[in-house]
Amino acid sequence: MEWLPHITVATIVEDNGRFLMVEEHKAGRNVLNQPAGHLDPDETLIDAAVRETLEETGWDVEPTGVIGIYLYTAPSNGVTYQRVCFSAKAVKHHPDYQLDDGIVGAKWLTRSELIAQRDNWRSELIIRCIDDYLAGHHFSLELIRPSL
Repeated sequence: MEWLPHITVATIVEDNGRFLMVEEHKAGRNVLNQPAGHLDPDETLIDAAVRETLEETGWDVEPTGVIGIYLYTAPSNGVTYQRVCFSAKAVKHHPDYQLDDGIVGAKWLTRSELIAQRDNWRSELIIRCIDDYLAGHHFSLELIRPSL
């Protein structure tokens, strides 16, 4: 059996203690996640984070750092995901932007509000990334090296 990990990006966007989250319809129910998605061919990790955030929330963002690199194997399908999580600041909202299929909408939630909705998390990576962000795990974008 061939093992192929999936490379994904996620973005932590914080504004006065509230985090930009995505409510999406997956497997017959609505779940919460950071703006996140798969790396596309010929795309940089930073460009993927900016694109996914716009496509899922209608927000333009400016990446400010790297929070961490995570491995997660989804119990639902056994797929291993490598997530590169970025911090970013919100730049401009496009309220009429056509969001990706399956996206219910964007929400700004505090950590406490997220904890109260634990049963609706897409994965445990949500709180792990936020807690790493809050703990000050901020690395330079220079950590992400361009392709040769």
